[in-house]
Amino acid sequence: MHDQSHTETFEFRGNAKDYFGIWIVNVLLSIVTFGIYSAWAKVRTKKYFYQNTYVAGRNFDYHATGGQIFKGRLIVGAALVVYSLLATFSPAIALILALLVFAIGPVLIINSAKFNARNSSWANVRFNFDCKTGDAYWAYMAMPMLVALSLYTCLPFLTRAMNRFGINGHSLGKTRFSFESPIGPFYKAFLAAAVFFIAGFVGFFWVIFDPTTLHPPTPESMVLGYLILLPAFVIGGILYQAMIRNHIVGNTKLGPHGFASTFTVAGLFKLAFTNLLITVCSLGLLLPWAQVRMHRYFAANTHALPDGTIDDFHGEIIKDQGAIGDAYSDIEGIDLGLSI
Repeated sequence: MHDQSHTETFEFRGNAKDYFGIWIVNVLLSIVTFGIYSAWAKVRTKKYFYQNTYVAGRNFDYHATGGQIFKGRLIVGAALVVYSLLATFSPAIALILALLVFAIGPVLIINSAKFNARNSSWANVRFNFDCKTGDAYWAYMAMPMLVALSLYTCLPFLTRAMNRFGINGHSLGKTRFSFESPIGPFYKAFLAAAVFFIAGFVGFFWVIFDPTTLHPPTPESMVLGYLILLPAFVIGGILYQAMIRNHIVGNTKLGPHGFASTFTVAGLFKLAFTNLLITVCSLGLLLPWAQVRMHRYFAANTHALPDGTIDDFHGEIIKDQGAIGDAYSDIEGIDLGLSI
């Protein structure tokens, strides 16, 4: 059992003023170098957020270099250029190459997870990622196909499988993370969000196609319809994120140590709404402030529940992983980083 009186809350010690200086330089240099500097910008951003995030008085760190990430992006970019040329002059070969990339996609996802984990640390102890290749194919290829065949009624099984794969593959030094859960909580979150989505659609179509008059949609009815649909989607999405995140973090362990997440729908909605408002009204200039506020909220609502001492983690020297998988995951929008 965890000693609930001994809770270590994550803490973010950064501030918007310092991060704005990093952000604006990243943006300007990425523009003048036609995106080349974005690899170094990614490293500077990760380092700032990692190094300013603490738990139990010790901070995280990120160790990759811009050169590593740029090299991976260069290789992936060259491959995309070759593919584009083949698609123009030899569609058959291009199709074969596309199928090949699709087939090795889970392997690239593993490489991405290894790269990010092995270049991250807490209290000078490196993270690692290690899993069976077959588990990646099950989570990222077989499961999505089965969910599609079920008309997405089995989507909670996919969510659980991907989180189980990502969390169980990670370790801190030689101490492994673990995550196990029944499917019920995933369906509870899925159905709770679905209620808002369905209500939004019903309200949208009811307004734009008034059943009492059967008049065709007007500009005014379309605007009113979207004023019903969009908030319903936003609230449903936030409800889902809060419920899923709290459950996943609460059922994640690091060796004997547990975690807890205290997201609330009201808190997350207020944060998301005000962040959107200040970002839009400032034409994007206050985006760093919004990002810092979001990161601080995530940290303040994440808690470690130590079971005994947390000073017994053993590090090991881990060979650097190439950044090609990381570049691929950037393109595909995949992130297996631990949410805690």
